[in-house]
Amino acid sequence: NCPPGLEYLTQIDQILIHQQLELLEILVGFETSNKYEIKNALGQRVYFAAEDTDCLTRVCCGPSRPFTIRIIDNLGHEVITLQRPLRCSSCCCPCCLQEVEVQAPPGTTVGYVVQNWHACLPRFTVQDERRMDVLKITGPCVVCSCCEDVNFEVKTLDETATIGKISKQWTGFVKEAFTDADNFGIKFPMDLDVKIKAVMIGACFLIVSLSFTN
Repeated sequence: NCPPGLEYLTQIDQILIHQQLELLEILVGFETSNKYEIKNALGQRVYFAAEDTDCLTRVCCGPSRPFTIRIIDNLGHEVITLQRPLRCSSCCCPCCLQEVEVQAPPGTTVGYVVQNWHACLPRFTVQDERRMDVLKITGPCVVCSCCEDVNFEVKTLDETATIGKISKQWTGFVKEAFTDADNFGIKFPMDLDVKIKAVMIGACFLIVSLSFTN
């Protein structure tokens, strides 16, 4: 019951996501289409991810922009597609918060990540393909990465146990101050449904776009 191209995810309990530095962004501050390497714990590349949005959308919508992120394996096959529609970014509109649809393979929905309204905490729900709630994700009240990692805890549905985390990793003062290239880690149980592992990758990219994109 494993979608094609996700077999490797059944063997691991953590992955690393490294945003690639874009020279144009460094030199002139122009927002380019983001690209990422998805690696295992040994630093070996497992997948490559690229944002597919046009220049006008990136400039006009900023962190609230809709996007399609295509995740490609080392053979060049697109194995996961992340679709984020245009939604309101204001907490004053709790009926229209952010979400990401995760498809694996492209065209076959395996789950969703839905932002939940909360007065002070970033909160999300991981859902399966039938829109049934599976996991909860809770971030810190203040999302600040000054000299330390920022952790979003992955919890069971009743929130009584923490089973994993999504972390924005501190990369050093110079890199943090002068670029928006970030490193992230995802930890989940080894025996977690591989489809939900794919949805967790979608959760990480939604958190990146909402909390760590300028």
